[in-house]
Amino acid sequence: MAAVRALVVSRLLAASSFAPLHASTARAALHSSAPRPGARVALVLSGCGVYDGTELHEASANVLTESARIARGKITDLARLSADNHDAAIFPGGFGAAKNLSTFAVDGKDCKVHEDVERVLKEFHKAGKPIGLCCIAPVLAAKVLRGVEVTVGHEQEEGGKWPYAGTAEAIKALGAKHCVKGVTEAHVDQKNKVVTTPAFMCEAELHHIHDGIGAMVKKVLELCGK
Repeated sequence: MAAVRALVVSRLLAASSFAPLHASTARAALHSSAPRPGARVALVLSGCGVYDGTELHEASANVLTESARIARGKITDLARLSADNHDAAIFPGGFGAAKNLSTFAVDGKDCKVHEDVERVLKEFHKAGKPIGLCCIAPVLAAKVLRGVEVTVGHEQEEGGKWPYAGTAEAIKALGAKHCVKGVTEAHVDQKNKVVTTPAFMCEAELHHIHDGIGAMVKKVLELCGK
């Protein structure tokens, strides 16, 4: 399995302006922003670009002021990330979630999840801290957190509007519950504090995808209670 490419730690404002991290060539990493008011959120990235790593629109949605920092800043090992020091974790999508954070792109329901990603998911879940995932990234939670509720959108292709609709069946095969949602919506699993949204699983205009990601971020912050 390819190594996780990067992770960022930031303070997420109520207005959803948060500072992301950047990539390491071989090891998972985290970047700490300067102290800011609001919830402290870890943003996990899987590389650069939709076909190799994190989908950049998803990473930068609602990151208006500091989105350029995706490619800059001091990095440290992802293994140092602890749920004890953060209020929530967010996983943007892109093929990196299926290729670098897991082997889902090759193995489907029989995939393995990168050991640090699995640890992070389990730590935040055990601590009762919210986890947000969008696009293909919900498969990570479906694999690691048994019985979790997630969405990747609709379950039929509908003439190409939902080209990756088959992912819903893989999620069910993993033992998770798939909940049908539109691209501008987010699903909240209140029991597990997992929030998901379809994003680019749908062929939709960018502003609709941003609306869905914004809804996901808002719900994560609400679950943080900050």
